[in-house]
Amino acid sequence: MIVSASYRTDIPAFHARWFRQRLAAGEAWVANPYGGKPYRVSLAGADVDGFVFWTRNLAPFADALAAVEEKGQPYVVQYTVTGYPDVLETGVPPAEHGIRQIGRLAARRGPWSAVWRYDPILLTTLTPADWHIENFARLAKALANSVDEATVSFATIYRKTARNLSAAAKTAGFDWWDPPEDEQKALVADLAAIADGHGMKLTVCSQPQLEQAGTTGAACIDARRLSLVAGYDIRAKRKGNRPGCLCAESRDIGAYDTCAHGCVYCYAVSDHDRAQQAIREVDPCAPMLKT
Repeated sequence: MIVSASYRTDIPAFHARWFRQRLAAGEAWVANPYGGKPYRVSLAGADVDGFVFWTRNLAPFADALAAVEEKGQPYVVQYTVTGYPDVLETGVPPAEHGIRQIGRLAARRGPWSAVWRYDPILLTTLTPADWHIENFARLAKALANSVDEATVSFATIYRKTARNLSAAAKTAGFDWWDPPEDEQKALVADLAAIADGHGMKLTVCSQPQLEQAGTTGAACIDARRLSLVAGYDIRAKRKGNRPGCLCAESRDIGAYDTCAHGCVYCYAVSDHDRAQQAIREVDPCAPMLKT
């Protein structure tokens, strides 16, 4: 089984000690976010085909990665670097920090070890389409020798997303909008051309309507990429998490509302202050990140 850690929270940035304890114990328990009983995920070597880590800050996770490597378990890092203004991402390290971290990982493990996520794309008066083209080009140039794939998607505007975005917009004095599909496709085409010019393929996460020449659908939980890292074939059936998702089957060990990056568009955090409190209350020795 492939273990995802985690698209519900940033385990490398905020929960490295908890993860190391769970890796040593050989298991993690997860509160079912959709109701029902908690479930167990084995982290024992014989049961784990590989890990996919999702993060905006890999630096606190160095010892945990070393422990995974000592066990001989392959991993891939889905690393988000967007370089957005601080009012949109109040607690995210600067883009240059992520670029350095990805570069160091690539130097040690190869350019297939990380996927750059420019995700989600958010259109505001601070970040209009032209801003994204210039920003993406700057980041792609800096990451050109470190990754071979860039994944994009547009922000999905859930009710809580709209609420948090509107509150931030009122405070900081900007406007935001959910662009129509033709505008999204035009921007994806521009980003695909930029990515190609820097030796990357552009993949689109769970939005197949935006795929076009020069792009493919993203498999963020990617058994093929894990196989490249491992040096042997890892097989997993495709089992997406939502319509349009091309991910391989996995088990996620994270919990919602336990990330303090403060991204105002985030689907996984309903309230930033509550998430910060939840992080303070995490018991690193507990089998479950959040009850």
